[in-house]
Amino acid sequence: MSPDSTSPRKTRVLAVSNQKGGVGKTTTAINLGTALAAIGEKVLIVDMDPQGNASTGLGVPRETRRITIYDVIVDGRAIDEAAVETKVPGLHIIPGDSDMSGVEIELSQADRRSYRLRDALQGQGSGGHTRYDYVLIDCPPSLNLLTLNAMSAADAVLVPLQCEFFALEGLTQLMKTVEMVRQSLNPTLEIQGLVLTMYDRRSTLSGQVAADVRAHFGDKVYDAVIPRNVRVAEAPSFGKPALIYDLKCAGSQAYLKLAREVVTRERRRRLQAA
Repeated sequence: MSPDSTSPRKTRVLAVSNQKGGVGKTTTAINLGTALAAIGEKVLIVDMDPQGNASTGLGVPRETRRITIYDVIVDGRAIDEAAVETKVPGLHIIPGDSDMSGVEIELSQADRRSYRLRDALQGQGSGGHTRYDYVLIDCPPSLNLLTLNAMSAADAVLVPLQCEFFALEGLTQLMKTVEMVRQSLNPTLEIQGLVLTMYDRRSTLSGQVAADVRAHFGDKVYDAVIPRNVRVAEAPSFGKPALIYDLKCAGSQAYLKLAREVVTRERRRRLQAA
């Protein structure tokens, strides 16, 4: 029996982040979370974006969001209390809403203001609740207190990267942010991996960006590439992940491949650490 199978598994917390908007962060959080749940992992998505799109995309209407991540970060509500079941077995979400926009001001004088999410996550799994295998934090597209809370709480950052001209410019910004967080808040934070999104096989530019990113970051870039896909784009308007909306479409299959890669990397990392 391997060391991986005998040692207790620790929840792996991944911040899905890129300071550039429109790169597929929320789509990746929703569909990677669904794919991980589909292969047997217990997953929690934390919707840290004030727009609350991850919650909508998983079929949690605004009027039903009784306890949100705002209540966890500002008022100290428990993770287990805030997490709600989705229609995907094994997948929970802590909803987000527009109240999150005021967190920066409300916590301006608070103790451990950058560690509120980390402290809350460390308390999850008590009271008979099952501890999650993965927590995916859907970050807002900016460097603010919400993003700092996410990165302070995370073991690693998973970076969705759109295959377009300014992709590498945005990535440079993100790398500076990760280094800043590492120096001041979370010294063990690492880059889990980069996932290429919105890839258009007919576009020379998409191919060139993908090649440049792989040349620069090597095996940090996942083999799975998420294509531009109408079915993936349609799914949120029905309150469903793409894998539930259309399992056989190219986008859903790409996210399943990504989930298997994430799990394989995690197993390898744990074996190396054992």
